[in-house]
Amino acid sequence: MTDVRVDVPKAAAPLAETGEAQFGDYVALLKPRVMSLVVFTALVGLLVAPGALHPIEALAAIIFIALGAGASGALNMWWDADIDRIMKRTSRRPIPAGKIAPSEAMALGFALSGISVIMLWLATNALAAALLAFTIFFYAVIYSMWLKRATPQNIVIGGAAGAFPPMIGWVAVTGHVSLEACLMFMLIFMWTPPHFWALALFMKSDYHKANVPMLTVTHGRKATRAHILVYTIALVPFALAAGFTSIGGPVYLTLALGLNLMFVQGAVAIWRRDEARAEADSYATEKRVFRFSLAYLFVLFGAILAERVLALIPAYAQFAAQFHILEVF
Repeated sequence: MTDVRVDVPKAAAPLAETGEAQFGDYVALLKPRVMSLVVFTALVGLLVAPGALHPIEALAAIIFIALGAGASGALNMWWDADIDRIMKRTSRRPIPAGKIAPSEAMALGFALSGISVIMLWLATNALAAALLAFTIFFYAVIYSMWLKRATPQNIVIGGAAGAFPPMIGWVAVTGHVSLEACLMFMLIFMWTPPHFWALALFMKSDYHKANVPMLTVTHGRKATRAHILVYTIALVPFALAAGFTSIGGPVYLTLALGLNLMFVQGAVAIWRRDEARAEADSYATEKRVFRFSLAYLFVLFGAILAERVLALIPAYAQFAAQFHILEVF
């Protein structure tokens, strides 16, 4: 695919005057909804890893990973303030709404970045801290400052930032990266493009107005529908492979088979749509698949956690061990 560069001038028009910020505005600056996914997947990675941290260390690790995610969100909002005010979906964020000054958001982002990385190092180990530092850098610099405005592959490559938390949680306990950690990473990494492209299909006008080169803008909705199908199919082997490692088992595999079948069916339904039908029902299918994709990720990671709990039952652990054929790697 040929990348299309779209030049988006920074600060094309002045932002609203900054008013007095409330506590909720600072919380919003940290992207709490994104943080909830980060915290949940990081917690799953930490809890299913072999070995254990002291409960206080585990709590500290999750708090500092969450702070790192918040730092990324603040830096992203600082950099994207000019396009956030143009897009309907983001126009009420604290900076374009005039509640928090861009310089204040930047300072908070950098401060939280330093605190989260240093404290995670002290609470766990250097590799976990290094992965958190790289995640913040990747999201704030590689994705926000470069990829987002430069290429329609922005969400594909940039999705790595959201895929690191379970790996960080795993490494916080074990001190090393394993196949299981990589598969949890790939589960989120491959899930991200179809999830966000489904959103982009019914939010295209926002990206178009802001000159953000989302695939829907540069290559059109038809190409985006095809890409959703391709990436959803590509997601399946990674989701199923996790079931044959130490983090999987029969419960996970059963849910993974069902959920991936439903996801692929949804992607096929999107692929078969034309714009006339989509506009006629206000992109009902696209919105349904987008909502399902959120549940998909939470349920699969919930199943990974359930396998860990069920493994406490000796009979189940012995039965589930028969599925762990990839552990030798």
